[in-house]
Parts: sequence; structure tokens; C-alpha cells
Amino acid sequence: MHDLSGYLRHIGCDGICSADLATLRAIVLRHVLAIPFENLDAFIGRRPSLEPVDVERKLLREGRGGWCFEQNLLLGNALRALGFSVVDLAARVVWGRDPDAVVPRTHRVLKVQVDGRDFVVDAGFGGQTLTGVLDLAVEGAQSTPHELFRLRPVGHECLMESEVAGAWLPMFRFDLHPQQPVDFEAANFQLAHDPASHFTQGLRVSRVTSAGRHVLRDFDLAFHPLGGETSRQTLPDAQAVLRSLHEVFGIEVSGLPELEARLDSLR
Repeated sequence: MHDLSGYLRHIGCDGICSADLATLRAIVLRHVLAIPFENLDAFIGRRPSLEPVDVERKLLREGRGGWCFEQNLLLGNALRALGFSVVDLAARVVWGRDPDAVVPRTHRVLKVQVDGRDFVVDAGFGGQTLTGVLDLAVEGAQSTPHELFRLRPVGHECLMESEVAGAWLPMFRFDLHPQQPVDFEAANFQLAHDPASHFTQGLRVSRVTSAGRHVLRDFDLAFHPLGGETSRQTLPDAQAVLRSLHEVFGIEVSGLPELEARLDSLR
């Protein structure tokens, strides 16, 4: 990692240096609290760079967030620099689908080993991003600082599920075959340019706080509090969306002059 100290300052974890489970949990939580999920590049027709130096600049110094390929690249490289054993994995997203749906591997996930135990880490699943770590050896419900999650074997793959309003919803399936950075380039390009990709057709932004989750889908802004009722509002125009990106999600959009016109095109 090019700037580990800058990363740790950005997420509020100065002074951390131990590669233990407590540190892993702290890094994951601080990362997702500090860096929002967003697809602004794909939404305006740009392909996000997966060069590590570009990802660090965008997410740490330009006031932006990113999607799974960027988020878990940054997090994985930071964990490696701290001495953790980290393996990149590729997952099949089944959110909103049957858990056994035949879909491509378009999601980046991390497997992190601590004291001989393997944990799943994922800082890039948007509105249901993990705020904790999951033990791969445990099949029952596991708590995080936010919702409950669980891992279940499905054939030769593992299914990740989250509990939402009392129901277990499938998120993604994955196996443990290690991936190289180049393995994510095709999916990153496809999701950023394919008209069938929901990331090119609409705005998808989320931010985790200690109180819950803010989620923006086009002009629909929602807050899902921990243990409370969801509140929603429809933003009236593109200017209101731009304000929410800055005020609610902490995203700097001054470098995206095309964004307002692209939002207007959704009306």
C-alpha cells in the first residue's frame, strides 16, 4: 500500500499495528464508517480505475467513495500492509434473486486469516455492507455492529445472507478459489459500461453510521435506523441530490460536471 498512514488517519485508526482479530474488526468498522459506497463513475459513463494508487487517491484524498472492486482493493491492501494474510475472492450477487440463480462473478470479497481462522470481510456491498467480520467456520447467525449475517454451504459454494425485518435474504455466493487483481478488470469494465448494468442506469449510494444506514437510489433517499422504522423522502430535483451527496454522504462531486445533467436525464 502506498500510503498506509494516510489510510489509517482517514478512517480514524491512527496507531494501529497489530494483526489480530480486534484490529481486524476495528479496521473494517472504521473503513465502512469513513468511506461511502457509490457508483458515480459508472453512472456518468466512466470506468473506475483499479490501479491501487488511483483508488487511494480517489477514496482517501478526493472525497469520493467507491464500489466493491475499489473498496475491497483498498481495504485488502491496507490489511496486508498491517501483516494480515488476505485472499481476494469473487462472488455471484443474488440480492433480490433466488439464492441459486445462475449469475456471473461480479463482486469482490476478502478472506482474511487470523490465528489460523478464516474470516469473510466485505466493505463494498452497498446498502448491506458488512460492518463486522464473519467466521467461515460458523454456519449460524453472526452478529456485527449492525445486522445479523450468516454463511451457509450451498453445493461447492458458500452463501452469504443478512437478516432484514426478520427474514434471511440472500446476498451472494462465493467459493474459496483465490483471485488475482486482473481477474476483476473484466467485471469492473462490464458493470461500468453495460446498459444492462443497474450501475449505469441509476444512482446507488450508501453510507453507514453508528445509528444506521443512509441509502440513495436515484431520487429516493432513505435512512434505515438500527432497530427502528425506515424513513424516506423523494428529492425534488438534481440539485437536491447533489446537496444530499455532500451533506448526507460526505461525497465531493465538484470533479463530476456531468453529474447534474445525468440526473436530469432520469426525469
